[in-house]
Amino acid sequence: MPMLEVVCLMFSSQPELERLDIMNALFDLVLEKLHHMPIDPNESHRILDIGTGTGIWAIEVGEECPTAEVIGIDISPTMPLTVPPNVKFEVADIEDAWNFSYPFTRIHSRYMAGSIKDWPLLMRQCFNNLEPGGWAEFCDFDIDYYSQDGTLTEHHALRKWLTTAYGAEAVTGRTLRPGKMLQYWMEQNGFHNIQVLRQPLPLGIWPKDKKLKKIGFLNWTQLWEGLSGMSLRLYLDCLGWSAEELELLLVDVRKDLKDRKLHVLFDLYTVWGQRPL
Repeated sequence: MPMLEVVCLMFSSQPELERLDIMNALFDLVLEKLHHMPIDPNESHRILDIGTGTGIWAIEVGEECPTAEVIGIDISPTMPLTVPPNVKFEVADIEDAWNFSYPFTRIHSRYMAGSIKDWPLLMRQCFNNLEPGGWAEFCDFDIDYYSQDGTLTEHHALRKWLTTAYGAEAVTGRTLRPGKMLQYWMEQNGFHNIQVLRQPLPLGIWPKDKKLKKIGFLNWTQLWEGLSGMSLRLYLDCLGWSAEELELLLVDVRKDLKDRKLHVLFDLYTVWGQRPL
């Protein structure tokens, strides 16, 4: 089965849609706002949401800006049918050539790690389809598990699972670690007034702080729920592992995920910038 079909099947399954809703709750808690780029709700805007998924961000920004036109794009038909009158969804591959009739004032993208094959091309598409003075915002992960206190090591199954998964990048051409490169890609494609926010996210309920504990719980839940689906796609379809080999590894990965002594983190980057006037 071609990789694109595998990705579509994965992201159209009900468990995956529920996991995407968990991710949306995670972003709401971490970011505490819909966007960091400036969007005046009293002005007319034409807003594009890349990889809209279940469409929650597009709907919420459409409600926040009732005079705006909001378009959500995703490769799978996973959006709701009932939406605000100023919001519409389209099924398309955002990596194909763009043929929108009019430029946008704002472009938004989040959680596209592992989905984009050519990030510099995507940045160029965004830049070229923004009005002068328009803004784009990218919010994405650097999926590289670490600990600040040395509790997570390369000997843990969780690290082995991740570093082995990196090998699939050579097959798919899609990186799991776009976050730390977003600023560079924006700079190389003409954006200015670029601002960067880096936030370490806990994985699990080990933090003492109540908010971080809740973030860690949501983060842990989305990984726990999506572990098998992501692993099947990467390990069996891309890396050629057998189902038996994979399940042996996942047994130990789940043990690590249950171990509260492991103080695991990975980073979320939010980067926004402007097309020059």
